[in-house]
Order: sequence, then C-alpha cells, then structure tokens
Amino acid sequence: MALDGLVISNIVYELSETLTGGRINKIYQPEPDALILGIKNNRTNYKLLISASASLPLIYLTDDTPANPAVAPNFCMLLRKHINGGKILSITQPGLERILHFHIEHLNEMGDVCEKILIVELMGKHSNIIFCQPDMTIIDSIKHISANVSSIREVLPGRQYFIAETQHKLNPLEVDETSFIGKVLAQPLPVGKAIYTMITGISPLIAEELCFRASIDSGASTKALSELEQLHLYRTFEKLKEDIIEHRYQPNIVSDEGTPTEFSSTQLTCYGELQEEDFDSISEVLRYYYAARNAATRIRQRSSDLRRIVTTALERCRKKYALQEKQLKDTEKKDKYRIYGEMLNTYGYSLEPGAKSLKCINYYTNEEIQVPLDSQLSAHENSVKYFDRYAKLKRTWEALSVQIQETKDELEHLDSISTALDIAVSEDDLIQLKEELIQFGYIKRHFSGKKGNKKVRINSKPFHYISSDGFHMYVGKNNFQNEELTFKFATGNDWWFHAKGIPGSHVIVKSEGQELPDRTFEEAGRLAAYYSKGRDAEKVEIDYIQKKQVKKTPGGKPGFVIYHTNYSLLIDPDIRNIQQVK
Repeated sequence: MALDGLVISNIVYELSETLTGGRINKIYQPEPDALILGIKNNRTNYKLLISASASLPLIYLTDDTPANPAVAPNFCMLLRKHINGGKILSITQPGLERILHFHIEHLNEMGDVCEKILIVELMGKHSNIIFCQPDMTIIDSIKHISANVSSIREVLPGRQYFIAETQHKLNPLEVDETSFIGKVLAQPLPVGKAIYTMITGISPLIAEELCFRASIDSGASTKALSELEQLHLYRTFEKLKEDIIEHRYQPNIVSDEGTPTEFSSTQLTCYGELQEEDFDSISEVLRYYYAARNAATRIRQRSSDLRRIVTTALERCRKKYALQEKQLKDTEKKDKYRIYGEMLNTYGYSLEPGAKSLKCINYYTNEEIQVPLDSQLSAHENSVKYFDRYAKLKRTWEALSVQIQETKDELEHLDSISTALDIAVSEDDLIQLKEELIQFGYIKRHFSGKKGNKKVRINSKPFHYISSDGFHMYVGKNNFQNEELTFKFATGNDWWFHAKGIPGSHVIVKSEGQELPDRTFEEAGRLAAYYSKGRDAEKVEIDYIQKKQVKKTPGGKPGFVIYHTNYSLLIDPDIRNIQQVK
C-alpha cells in the first residue's frame, strides 16, 4: 500500500493527458495539509485533490467537494494571488521520484507572462506541497520545515529547493545491465531489499513483484544468485522499465475477501489467489481504494465504543457463568444426603446410642455404604439433618439451573451482537446494533427535548446476493434483521441457512416455488459460513431447512430460533464469486 514511483508515473501521465493546457479557476484548502484545484480543460471541469498528510499522502482527480474553512489559509491565498487563472503548461516527474512538478504559466500584477512551479512531494511523513520560482527558489510551502526539524533540508521561503536523500540511489530509467548487476545486486542484502534501497521509486511491493516474476526468493541473499538468475532478474526489471517509458500501465487493486489490500499500476502476480480488479485509470483506483479503506477505518472507530460495551458485558457474563457452574457442581452431592436420610429411616432402629456411623446395604444399588453420624444426635435427628441438607441443595440446584440457562442465553445473545459488529459495513448498521443494546439494557437511552421516547430511524438493510442460477439470497446483518428476514420476509417454502452451533446471520433464499439447484444450496451455505463466527475457518457446518420448519424460541431474544430434522452441509466460507446487489 504505497504511492511508489511507478504509481506516481502513472498519475503524471494521466494528469498530463487530462489537465495539460487547462486553466486553474478555483483553489481551496479544506485541510491544513490538503489542496483542491479546480481546473477547466477542453470544456470539462476537473477537481484535483492533493494531500500532503503524513499518514495518507495522495493525489487524484475527484468528484467530491469537501467543506472549506470560512477564512482561507495563507498558503491558499498565496496560490490564488499567483496562479488562479493560470495555465498548466506541463506536469512532470523527476526520474521516478515520488514527486510531481506542475509548471504553471500566469500573468503577474504588471500583466507580464510568468511561470511558477508547484511541487507535490508524496513521501509519507516527509510529504509537502511547495511553491517555487522557475529557478527553484521557494516562495512558500504548505508545511514549513526548519533546521530544528530537519538537518538535511530546510523548506522555508527564500531557500533553494532540492531533492533530499537520493544521491546514493539510481534512477531506474537510466539503470542498465552493468549498473543493475554491478551496483544493485552487489549489495550484501536480501534481493528484494537491495532493489528497493538502491533504485529510486521502487517500493518493497514492486521489488517483491519483480522477484516473483523472475522466480527468485526475495529474501535470499544477493550473493546466492547465479549469473543466470542475475541476468533473468535484470531482464524482468528491464521489461517493467519499458512499460513505464512507453506508458503501458495496468491500474489495479488486489483484495482479500472484498477488503482492498494493495494497489499498483502494474499487474501484481505475487498475490496468487487473491482477487485482482483492473481499472481504467489510476485516479479511479485511488478513489476506490482510499474510500474503501477509510470506510473500514471509520466503521472500526465508530464501533469501538460498542465493542467495548459488548466485550465488558461478555467478560462479566463469562465470570458469572463459571461461578454458577461451580456452585451447581457443589449441589451434585444432594442426592447422597437424601439417600443417607432414607437409609437412616430404614435401618436406624438398629443403631446403638453414640454410634458414629451406620453400615448398611443401599437398596438402590445393592452395595454397602457407610453413613457418617453425629454421635450427639439420634438416628431420627441425623436423618432430619441430612434431609434438610438435601432440601437446601435441591432449592439451590433448581434456582441455579434457571440462572445458568439465563446466563447462557445472555452469553449467546452478546456473542451474536459481537459477530454482528464484525460484519457491520455502515454507520446505519451500528445504529441498529446500538438500538439492540439499548433495548436489552446494556446502554442507557438518553433523551433530548420534551418529546420523550422518540423512535430511532433505522436505514440498515440486509445484504442482497444473487446466486449463479438467478435466485435471490438475503443475509441478515444483526439479530433484528435475522428476525425480520425469517419471520416476516420469508415465506414457507423459502430456504433458511445458518452456521451450526455458532453465532451468525440467517440466510434466506427465495425459492419462488421452484426447486433450488445444488449450486445455489452451496452458495447460500457459503454466505452463512462467511457471515458467521466461523468465517476464518477452512470449513463450517451449515444447517439448512425450509423456513416453515423454523420456529421462534418461546420468550427468546430476537433472531433466536429452534428447528428439527434439518439438513447439513460442510462448506468453505468463500463468497468471492457470488454476485452482490448493491
């Protein structure tokens, strides 16, 4: 996950094709370290987002318009003064650096034609946006870097701009066989590391990809490579270099179970079976990738409070369950005291005064037992004492049996909410889960205004898929949706799927009166496995049955059901090839 030199090269080519000759008509600074340039070219308006964020530097064409501050920051005002209305002459990249140069022509206050250079550096925590004269004198920058911050390079008005820390690296567009083998592979390092530390703009990801294409272990030492392997690796690198020079890019994203993992402008073959999706433009890749990653991050952040509440409740409930089980185990001796009492009532007449025990035959088992006695009490009094103990333990057992079942039900309910948090994909999903926690007393409802109990509006909807055979399949995201799907949405002959013995979603397949093909059963089973607590297992056992055989648990929590005579299948939780309806 990096904006390496290859991706920047792709961006420069795409922006050059789209924006060269265009005029800058709007300049915004929505964030302290981000700009949006409005550019009109060929009768089309474009928005270019540039971010020098230390954690998320990026640049791409976007359709979004973020909110802007009421008062424009100084850097934004400076750019408006100089280049608002300016014409983009060219967009270039020095070598394969993670740097873009926007050469902009504009009129100064005297009406003379001038040129300025807007430099965008996308280098992680060193990212910056720097505005320069043609002689590379810095006019200003979005981040000021003083000598107190960096001993390598100051980025301040009046200083000379230069690229830092690349003197020891090779320009990949100028690397030939001699320099590749004689300098890069001469380093006493693992092969992959030697490539990305010696060649500008090559990320660890691309170094790994080059090694994979050349069938070389990236972790192997450069000293272990044969001459043939060295030559083969260079030829692989040369092919990538030719693709860059001739602008043969392949923007793509690699995803793991629907979650974007990596992106690049060349095909990533090193990820094997992970899903790869090609895009028409690198801006489209970045928009999709960062939107998906940001959405996942935002959901994790928003769900953290709910997770903490559920986790705390689960821990408390597990401790209570363990204590109750221990107490229940202590009541197992109750029947022993009952038998002692009965034996005393039967054989106690033969006891001598002051006896400390009674040996007799237990007529339930025909075995000899020894009943301990209090020598100060008579046989009858000992019998009463044992029956009292039995009665007390029996009452405790009866109460604990009910309490343990209630605690077990609560554990299963909390576990199901925890699983629902794992599959939540939107804030609406979290709102519905929060409402469930409120209804069951885990969160207090806070009222505002004078209207009192106002019903929460729920916009979350179940997942919707279509099987390869054209059958509609619906997946509940939480207990409320499971309840709705099974008992209000599904009809009697529809099919119901659920992971056996673990929390998970109800999956409903609308049969429309038809017999389901085997492939649809398998795909519905995969959905039930994936949207369950067993989604990381290799195989998950799935119960399935027609909906008319599924009954609601009497007095149970929402989404909890009972059923009998079901069918079962063992399936892997792989849903990559199942079509989802957005």
